[in-house]
Order: sequence, then structure tokens, then C-alpha cells
Amino acid sequence: MNEMSVPNKDTTVANQLVKYLEKRDVRHIFGLCGHTNIAVLAALSDSNIDFITVRHEQISAHAADGYARVTGKAAVVLSHLSPGLTNAATGVANAALDCIPMVVIAGDIPSYYYGKHPHQEVNLHADGAQYEIYRPFVKRAWRVDTPELFPEIMEKAFTLAESGQPGPVLVNVPMDFFSAEIDPGLWERQSSNAKVLAKPSLDDETAKAIIEKLISAEKPVIYCGGGIILAKAWDEMRELVDHLDLPVAHSLMGKGALPDDHPLVLGMTGFWGTELTNQTTLGADWILGLGSRFKEADCSSWYPNYTFNIGEGATKLIHIDIEPQEIGRNYPVEIGAVADLKAALKVLVRVAKEMKPEGINRPELRASIAKARKAFADSNIEMQQSDAFPMMPERILADLRDVMPRDAILTSDVGWNKNGVAQQFDIYTPGTALIPGGFATMGFGPPAAVGAKIAAPNKVVISLVGDGGFGQNPSVLATAAEMQLPVVWVVMNNNAFGTIAGLQKAHYGLNYGTLFPKADSPTEQMPDYAAIARAYGCVGVRIEKAADFKPALEAAIASGQPTVLDVAMINNPTPTTGHWNILDIYSPQGGVGHVSTD
Repeated sequence: MNEMSVPNKDTTVANQLVKYLEKRDVRHIFGLCGHTNIAVLAALSDSNIDFITVRHEQISAHAADGYARVTGKAAVVLSHLSPGLTNAATGVANAALDCIPMVVIAGDIPSYYYGKHPHQEVNLHADGAQYEIYRPFVKRAWRVDTPELFPEIMEKAFTLAESGQPGPVLVNVPMDFFSAEIDPGLWERQSSNAKVLAKPSLDDETAKAIIEKLISAEKPVIYCGGGIILAKAWDEMRELVDHLDLPVAHSLMGKGALPDDHPLVLGMTGFWGTELTNQTTLGADWILGLGSRFKEADCSSWYPNYTFNIGEGATKLIHIDIEPQEIGRNYPVEIGAVADLKAALKVLVRVAKEMKPEGINRPELRASIAKARKAFADSNIEMQQSDAFPMMPERILADLRDVMPRDAILTSDVGWNKNGVAQQFDIYTPGTALIPGGFATMGFGPPAAVGAKIAAPNKVVISLVGDGGFGQNPSVLATAAEMQLPVVWVVMNNNAFGTIAGLQKAHYGLNYGTLFPKADSPTEQMPDYAAIARAYGCVGVRIEKAADFKPALEAAIASGQPTVLDVAMINNPTPTTGHWNILDIYSPQGGVGHVSTD
């Protein structure tokens, strides 16, 4: 190759991309190498951006998801083509259904080989079409068709990912474009764009109509969804709640928006909700829905006799969301407003104080909530204090809550570690419960904890996960060990896909394809996740009796080392007071729920 044909390092697209990301204050990129993206990795080697290497692309997407939830900004994933992109798809889809901002940059085959079926091309139905794989769940999928358009597309990608209802986007780049040379001015031109867009709020007329309904209501309730967390609108919501003494129910994704020890918190609604919450929302005359989709599990499959009776009964709904499609999706609204929740609540608080300067006091309501919450807590005390081994799940949660700092970040997965946490585990600091809601992806929690720890290195980060979830991608431990990230993984190990095993046992009287083999001892699990942790270079501890768990957890947090605590657990079902339509599908005669498989 002669000297004139060597690309100028400063003008190649890969190097310009990295400089652009630096100017956007991107500090970490999650991903895995491949022949289509190594030009970008070479550019990153001289950058102040850290590339977080993983051993499976799904881990990179989940870690980026956790990172974005903590920072509130779009996380960046760098993917290889075809199998790399499809491996990451589950994690990106999980982020999409939970409205988490993410920019996925994927390498692709050379642009001049479209349709020739080069190595790893997706072309069975259309040429150069791998980006189409992501269309059903990302906000937009771009295929870059000329290098000169790449800077403009990247700018649009970040803006779209972070604005409106947040979510992931895909930018698909032929690998030859990363090595192309283009005018740096095409990138510099993007610097003049505003990086944060002004968000819509409420006008005073609408705000007054909403506050008037809440003031005159006999049994008003605020129903808080994950949109409050995304908008970081918890302080404004709390101010409105305190001024008008409004009880607050929440969806799964709204967990922790108001600290669980606040006297007006009812708890989670729906299938795994408490009786207090479901009965209060069922009897409400006005509900103010904030940033919620009113999803199936939160609404007892929309059956009118369990959680909500909106439209068909006496309950009327006011619904505020940043996304118009969410308003009225599942329940009819009396007042619907498209607005950023932080901006909207600021207006609502001001108008509430103008219309009702003295506020509202509901001492009987506070007393009834306190009484019901105490009764529910008391019903769990026996299991929370049980010395049984394998451990009661309630004991695991109680010991964890005793040890975990008030502002620690907790990632859940699916099963007891999600439903039980949402139902009976107190979250005190808004935004510290990272839960896979919409997609309910098994395997989300362990890598999300890595992303959260990278985003918040000074906070304690704990991943509470089942053995089924932890077994999805245990190679996340390699990244934690290499970076010495002191995450603590608590594996609630019941030797099963526990929730599904319980359903199958209840409805079909057997367990087939839902249980894992046990070791010779009935209290041991296979595989030994503590031993696997040690093999990856992390600390691994296998709990032998219930009394050992709490001190082991304290030691793990104090150690400053990545640690796995493998905790044998009895497969008790999570208590339920709502309803789930699948019960009717499996047992239309009724009266069948979950049972333990032990």
C-alpha cells in the first residue's frame, strides 16, 4: 500500500465518531468486539471513554440498561453484526419496553457486498437488512447508506433516544464506513444543536381542572408508574401528595418513587399487590395516573373486580404521560394530558397551593394505611424470622433490608426477587430499584448491577436474582472480576424456574421441564454458583444455614470485592391478592393459583 492510500487517522469516521461521543460526555461504551467494529475499538484505545468488554452481547445491553437507569442519559452499546446484534436484541428489547434510553451502534457487512452473501450477512428476504431485526422494538432503526450522513444520524439518534418517551435506537453502519474519510465539518456542524430539548408541561387551565377534581373527590388516589422515575419527578410528586394528603399506589415500575416508609404509600397494585392497595384503588372515585401504561400484571388482567373499576364503575381517571399513545390505552380517561411529569407536577403543586392554600389533612386515612401496613408486615414476621433451611424467601428479603444501606441500588430479576421485592421490600431512595418490567427478562439483574455500579461507583449495588436468572449469563462475573467491581449477587436458589414450576404444579399436578437436578444433599444446588464465582476470580460463598446469611452479606459489602452469595431457598409462591388471566386459561373451573413445589 503506498503512502497516499493510508487513511488519515484524524479524519476516519471511527475516530471522528469517538471524538463526537467524547463531546457528548459519553464516558462508557458497553459491547463486544467483532471484525466489523474493531476500527471503533482502535479509536477508543486513545480515548478517555472506557470500553466495557463483556463475554456475551446480551450482557452488554443489560449492563447499558442499568447504567442508563442510574445516569438518566442514553447509554451506548457497540455491537458486531448478525449474531452479535441478535445476541444483544433481548437486552435492547428489555430496555425498550421499560423506556430506557440507549444508542446501539452496530457494525455490518461492507456496503459494496450487499446481497452477495458475504460472511455473516443477513439477506434471506432483503439485502443489507440486518437493521430490520430491531424494528419491532426500537424507536427507530437507521441503516447508514453513505458515510457523509453518519454524523447527522448520530445526532438524531441521541435526541430521539432521550426525548419524549425514552427508548433505544439502532444505528447500523457498514464496516467500510468506519474506515472512510469524511469532512470533519460534518461532525462539527452537529455541535450547534441543543443537546436537551424543552419538554411539554401543563397549562394552568388544565392544571386547575385536575386539582379541582382531586380536591372535591371523596376517595382520590395517585397511581404512580415508572414514568415518575424516568422523569425524576419524585420530589414534585411528594410535594403534591403531602399538600393534598393523597394516598399513593404504584405499579411495579413505580416502586420507590415515593419512599416506602412514607405514611401515604399504599403499595403495589395488581396480581402481586397487597389487599390494602387493590381495595383502595378499586374503591377510588378519582385516580390521577402518572406515567403508567396500566399494564396487565399491575391491573389484575384488567378484570374490574380486583384492582381497578375505571369506566365500568364509579372510578374516573385523570391520566398524564409524555407519550400520547399511553393515555386511554387500557382505561377511558376523563382528563388526559401529554406532558413531562416533572414539569407537569411543578404546575400542579403551584396550582394546588393557590386553590387550597391550607392543604388537606386526612388523619383517618393515614391511620388506616398504617394499620393495614402493620397487619401485612406482622403476617410475614414468622417467615422473616424462620431458621428453616433452605431459607424462607421472606427471611432473605428481611435480612437483606436490615443490612443494605438506605440509598443502595438493588437490581431484581424475575420471580420472588422481583414480585416479592415489589410487594414486601422497602425501597427508601427513589430510583434505586432497577426492575425488568415490560419484558420481564430473566437474566437482566446480574449485568444491570454491573452497569449500575459503573454509573455509581460510590454506592452499594446488590443484585437479587434467582438461580434461573443467574444461570442465564454467569459470564458477567468475568467483567466484574476484570474491573474489580464490588457488586454483590444474592442468588435465591430454589433449584427451579420457581414461579413457572409452581404454576405447573398447581394446574397440572407435576413438574416437567421446570426443576433443576439436585446434588446428593437435599439442601445443595447444582451448579455450585459460589464455586463458579471463584473460578471467574470473584468471591463465592455458599450459605449453609439461615443464620449465616446476614453476616455473610455484611462481609460481602464490606469487602469491596465482587461477591456471589449462593443461598438455598424454599420455593414458596409469592402471596397474591389480585388476579392473572392465565389462571383462568389453565384452570377455567377457577380456584387454582400457585403452589410450592417443595
